Amino acid sequence: MPAHVAESDSPTDPLAHERAHLAASRAALRAMREDVQALDIRDVTANWVNAAVLQSQIDDRIKALADLSHTPLFFGRLDYLHAVGGELAEGAEGERFYIGRRHVHDAAGDPMVIDWRAPVSQPYYQASPKNPQDVGLRRRFGYTAGELTAYEDEHLTDPTEAARTSRLLQAEIERPRVGPMRDIVATIQPEQDEIVRSGLGGTVCVQGGPGTGKTAVGLHRVAFLLYAHRDRLARTGTLVIGPNRSFLHYIEQVLPALGELEVKQATVDDLVTAGVEVRGADDAAAAVVKGDARMAEVLRRAIRSHVSTPTEPVVVVRGSRRWRVPAYEIEEMVDELLARDIRYGSAHEALPQRIAHAVLVRMEEAGEAPDDRVQNTVARNPAVKAAVKAIWPAVDPEKLVLRLLADPEFLAAHAEGLLSEDEQKLILWAKPARSVRSAKWSAADAVLIDEARDLVARTHSLGHVVLDEAQDLSPMQYRAVGRRCSTGSATVLGDLAQGTTPWSTESWNEALFHLGKADAVVEELTAGFRVPREVIAYASRLLPAISPGLAAVESVREAPGSLIVREVVGGADERDAAVVAACEESLRHEGSIGLIAADARIPALGAALEAAGHAYLSPGEETTAESRLTLVPASLAKGLEYDYVVLDEPAAVVDGEPDERTGLRRLYVALTRAVSGLTVVHAAALPETLGA
Repeated sequence: MPAHVAESDSPTDPLAHERAHLAASRAALRAMREDVQALDIRDVTANWVNAAVLQSQIDDRIKALADLSHTPLFFGRLDYLHAVGGELAEGAEGERFYIGRRHVHDAAGDPMVIDWRAPVSQPYYQASPKNPQDVGLRRRFGYTAGELTAYEDEHLTDPTEAARTSRLLQAEIERPRVGPMRDIVATIQPEQDEIVRSGLGGTVCVQGGPGTGKTAVGLHRVAFLLYAHRDRLARTGTLVIGPNRSFLHYIEQVLPALGELEVKQATVDDLVTAGVEVRGADDAAAAVVKGDARMAEVLRRAIRSHVSTPTEPVVVVRGSRRWRVPAYEIEEMVDELLARDIRYGSAHEALPQRIAHAVLVRMEEAGEAPDDRVQNTVARNPAVKAAVKAIWPAVDPEKLVLRLLADPEFLAAHAEGLLSEDEQKLILWAKPARSVRSAKWSAADAVLIDEARDLVARTHSLGHVVLDEAQDLSPMQYRAVGRRCSTGSATVLGDLAQGTTPWSTESWNEALFHLGKADAVVEELTAGFRVPREVIAYASRLLPAISPGLAAVESVREAPGSLIVREVVGGADERDAAVVAACEESLRHEGSIGLIAADARIPALGAALEAAGHAYLSPGEETTAESRLTLVPASLAKGLEYDYVVLDEPAAVVDGEPDERTGLRRLYVALTRAVSGLTVVHAAALPETLGA
C-alpha cells in the first residue's frame, strides 16, 4: 500500500486528476456559500422577528460553508464494486465517492464530496479485506500545507495485496500539533467509528486510556448525532461539559471544523453557579462529604420538613355563601401530594387548586354551576392562600442550604441515619453567614444549591450531553449533570486511572447510577494512537498502584528515542538549567512543547525560562508557529496534548497532592501528554513505582 507522490501534473497522472477534483470541489463549495449569501429574505418574512430568526439561520449556514484553507476538503475516496442504492448515491459519479468533512454538491446538485457521517461513507472506516462491504478500492489522501501531495490505495478485494500499516494514516496521527485540538475525522478507527455512530436513544460510556482518542470520539459523536437527528436536537439542544476553561478552549474548534456551530460548552461549575457567587473553598474532607450522594436525601428531607399537617379548616367566603373544607380533607390532599413525590414547587402550586376544586364540588352539590374561572378565583382567595402558606410554604433553595450548613440542629435533624456526627461537623461552617448574600459559597455548596433548586422546580433537560473527564466528578456533580439530560442521552468519557480528585469514581457502574443512566453501555478503548509505545509503557508502570485491574493502553506507534529520563546532580539551579535545556532541545523539533511541573514549581520555572530568554504561554492560550512553548501546572494538564513534553521533577508532582494515590494519578496524566517525545528531568528520586 505505497504512498504515491506526483512528479507531474499531466492528464494521465492520477494525482493531477485528484487535485483537479479538489479544485472543482472548492469552487463548488464557494458557489454554495455565495448562493446562501445572495438570498433575499425581504419578501418572505412576515415581520422583523421572523426576519431576524431567518437571517441568523442564514448567517450560521454561511459560517458552516466556510472553506478552511488548512483543512482538507476531502481526505478519502471509496470505489464501490456495484451501484450503491439510497438517496445519497443518486447522481453520484458512478460508484465513486469522495469522503470529506461536509457535503459539497455542484450546480446540478450532484455530490462532489460526501459527508463523512453519511451511511455511504461508513465503509471508509469499517471496510477491511475480511469484510470489504462491496468496496473495491479505498484511497487515502495526504496533504501538505493544505495542498494534496500524496495518495495511498488499498484494494480490499485483492487477495494478493499484503496488509500494511497506512503511512498516510500514521503521518496524519503524528502531524505536529500547533493551535487547538483538531478533528480526527480522517483517522477514525473501526472501534471508534462504532461508538461515534451509536444511536441517540442510548447513553454510551467510553473508558479510554491516554491517547485512545476518547475526547475526539465524543466530539465526533455529537457531530454525527447532529447530522442524523438535526431537527430533534435543534429543539432540545446539545452541550459539551469539560473539566475547566483551558480544556474547553483547547477543544472548541473541533466541531466548527466539522460544520457544527450550535453546540454549547460549559464546565460543571458553570452549570451550577448561576446566581451563586463562589468565594469560598472547602478542604478535601468537607468537599468529599458535600459531594456524597447521601446529601441529596438530606436536602430532600430538609425541604419536605417545611410541609406541616393542617389543623384548621379552610373557609372561603363568596358573596353571601361560606364554603368550608375540613382539616382532615386538606390533610388527605397533602398526603397524596407527598406520596406522589412531585417537585416541591409543583405541589405548592397544586395544593390551592386542590382546595379550590373541593370548594367547587360543594358548590355543584348546592346546585351551582361553577366553571374553571371560578376555580382559579377560589384558588387565589385570601383564605386559601393563607392556608397554603401555612401548610406548604414556598422554599428558597439558597436559604435552605445556608440553614443546613449554619444550623447544627437543623442539619442533625435531617442527616440522622445518613451522616455521622463527625461528617456533620466537617460540613458545618465555623462562622455561619448571616444571609445568602454574605455567604462565601464553595463550589461544592453550589452543587447542593443546584440539587435543592431541582427539588423545588425541575431542571431543563437537553437532548444530548457529552461529559468529558467524567472520572473526576463527585456523585452530587453526576446528579447535576444527569438533570441536564434526564429526558435525553449522554456520552460519558473518562479514564479511571486519571481520577485526581479526592472524590473521583472507582467504578463506571457507580458513576452511571448517580448520573441516572444505569442502563448505559460501557465501551473500552485500549488501542493508543497518540502516545508512543515507549512512553505509554513507562507511564503504565503506575497502573497497578493507581487503578488495579485496568488494562494498559497498547500503543500502535513505535518511536525509538521518544522517552528520555535524565537525572540531574546538583541543587535547584542545576535542575532548573537542565529543564530549560530540555525545552530548548524540544524546540528544535516541529510542533508544540509542553513543560509540565508541579503547581508549586511553576513560578521558579517561569523565572528560569524568562532568564534564558524564552517566552511561554499558559494553558488555554493558543500555540502558534512563533510561540510553541506552554508552561503547564500539573493540575491543568489533563486532556491536553503536546508534540513534545518536558516533565519536571515527578516526585514533586506526586507530593503536590493530598495523598500518594492521587499524586501518582496526577503523575500518570503528566507522563501521557506527549505525542512524539517525552523528557523527564529529575533531581529527587523517582517514585518507586516507576522503577529505576
